[in-house]
Amino acid sequence: MTRRIAAIDCGTNSIRLLVADIDPAAGTLVDVDRRMQIVRLGHGVDKTGRLAPEALERTFAACREYAKTIGELGAERLRFVATSASRDAENRDDFRAGVREILGVEPEVISGDEEARLSFMGATRELAGTAAVATPYLVVDIGGGSTEFVLGTEHPEAARSVDIGCVRMTERHLRDDPPTAAQIAAATVDIEAAIAQAAAAVPMDRARTLVGLAGSVTTVAGIALGLAEYDSTAIHHSRLTLDQVRAVTERLLASTHDERARIPVLHPGRVDVIGAGALVLRTIMERTGLTEVVVSEHDILDGIGWSVAED
Repeated sequence: MTRRIAAIDCGTNSIRLLVADIDPAAGTLVDVDRRMQIVRLGHGVDKTGRLAPEALERTFAACREYAKTIGELGAERLRFVATSASRDAENRDDFRAGVREILGVEPEVISGDEEARLSFMGATRELAGTAAVATPYLVVDIGGGSTEFVLGTEHPEAARSVDIGCVRMTERHLRDDPPTAAQIAAATVDIEAAIAQAAAAVPMDRARTLVGLAGSVTTVAGIALGLAEYDSTAIHHSRLTLDQVRAVTERLLASTHDERARIPVLHPGRVDVIGAGALVLRTIMERTGLTEVVVSEHDILDGIGWSVAED
């Protein structure tokens, strides 16, 4: 039976809404509405440990818009999931109260392991049984504050979340425009250490296919494909080689803010953090030896949707 559900994923950098018609028995998910706003909820959290008042207000404004859309489209159930920034913040109760007042649901500040499980579900549901995609999958979700590593075939077998998101790495290391060689080197050391930490829990050497999720990965794909504008159909399930990822990463890290802003597929809200996101992806590929990444437009947001429909 088809159910119309709503899912919200609130991360460190963006807040996204999915309204979809899902039939769990048939295994189909049909978008009714899918949208994103860059609200930078986690701006400064790595340094201050708190969500800034202006970041909270940007997020609440997006929630008001999403509440209107959900009501107009008649979704029967909503699940709101919050990830890295709201896990880390001392004042996360202010965030929870605001969301509850606007949307009428309790925001779930989920663990890194649950974030990894939902990302895996959203990314791999369509890949099941695809002969051209070997298993096990290593699903990598590069967010603003953290990156999730999940290994599995039909279900997650091992997962680990580590603090190497694009916003966190930019604020911690890549402060100049463009960043200096020393800053890039320091960020790379940080990323490599986090990958090693994740590898202690996730046997990455077993992976046959790397699946990359979230805005940093999809943006790198759009640049590598030379798209004149962002096209999710062209990006979804595209494949990038390590050489392509290296080339895009080098271009982004050598560019100024204004030069990056002129890249047609690059969302304005990602201009100042995309270099760090690309660096995380490149370093993961280099350290794991996986020389190709399958890019997925479907990720934790879709996983949240499936979890609502199957509940």
